[in-house]
Amino acid sequence: MSAIKDEVIERFREYLRIPSVQPDVDYSDCVKFLKGQAKDLDLPVSVHELVPRKPVVVITWTGTNPELPSILLNSHMDVVPVYEEHWTHPPFEAVISEDGFIYARGTQDMKGVGMMHLEAVRALKNNGVRLKRTVHVSFVPDEEIGSADGMEVFSKSEEFRRLNVGFGLDESMPGTGDVYEAFNGERTSRPLKVTCTGIPGHGSLLNDNTAGEKLHYVISKFMKLREEERKKLVSGTPYGNVITVNLTQTEGGVLVNVLPEFLSVSFDMRIPPDLDHQELEDMIKSWCEEAGDGVTLEYYKKNPEIKSTRIDGSIPFWTAMKSVVNDMGYKMNCTICPGATDARFVRNQGIPVISFSPIINTPRLLHAHDERIHVDEYRRGISVMEKILTAVANV
Repeated sequence: MSAIKDEVIERFREYLRIPSVQPDVDYSDCVKFLKGQAKDLDLPVSVHELVPRKPVVVITWTGTNPELPSILLNSHMDVVPVYEEHWTHPPFEAVISEDGFIYARGTQDMKGVGMMHLEAVRALKNNGVRLKRTVHVSFVPDEEIGSADGMEVFSKSEEFRRLNVGFGLDESMPGTGDVYEAFNGERTSRPLKVTCTGIPGHGSLLNDNTAGEKLHYVISKFMKLREEERKKLVSGTPYGNVITVNLTQTEGGVLVNVLPEFLSVSFDMRIPPDLDHQELEDMIKSWCEEAGDGVTLEYYKKNPEIKSTRIDGSIPFWTAMKSVVNDMGYKMNCTICPGATDARFVRNQGIPVISFSPIINTPRLLHAHDERIHVDEYRRGISVMEKILTAVANV
């Protein structure tokens, strides 16, 4: 291993050792580290704190034609909690095992990708390369808890508008084989609650119009929809193209022998982007009406429907990116993301974004015990990002 390669790995390990764990993250060490990286690269860095203690760090590499819309390489600084007793190595020591794996929370989700972005810029810049378009490497907070104080607020700000972003890259997931995974869109998360009311009474009676009867009707409808969608999944439809419905909470009742005044049920629901969202909502409202009087629907958060980035050849950045991957002899699978990433907020500003993690031949361990990446795959990811960045920034 050469000295230069040692430095690449050590920079990554330094970032991984910062325990930016949700909830209630202190991002100050992340900001300090990233400012140091910008200084080493001789690049300007901005820290935008639109919400107190929720910094957004942007490192900028100005292109030869800075008036062109820029490229945004986005990653998040926060990571999910760990259960240390289930880890082979301490999750914030970034231990390199004898077989070459770096064990640490964030290796895949998503400090690894963020550092690949930055190392690709470093390699190109050190080799005297100049790109047409300006590149902004952003590091945002709170993605793991919904991004309300992170990319959501940042993407709507004047500070973001001044970046003049024309195309973005965000996170996907590792390819377990030799195929890169990319996402051009995401399902809409619309967690909801249905509340059914009834007249209280003694539990020994068989009264009409009870909250329990109404709740049973509503749950049956949701579970039938769930089973229909599950059959699609079993038949081979990707997760990103099915509605997922899961009963997650129930509330109500005071005593086992008292008919309740209300009962409510909550569902986690994710809707594919090509589905008519209003039509689905109208169907759910009809179930509530059919269940009886006093049945109401409310959303915990009615996230907006966001159009996917087109991959039909009309977005030149995607075309350039796909060509580069193919020219390297690899394949790339582009689908709808089964979960959610910060890319949705950027897409909501009308900007095309492809979620892409330049990692293959790696077990998928996002949020799992023993999250890790092999040093060779990390280096390969940097090389892949160099080529992709060169292609999209020269469009």
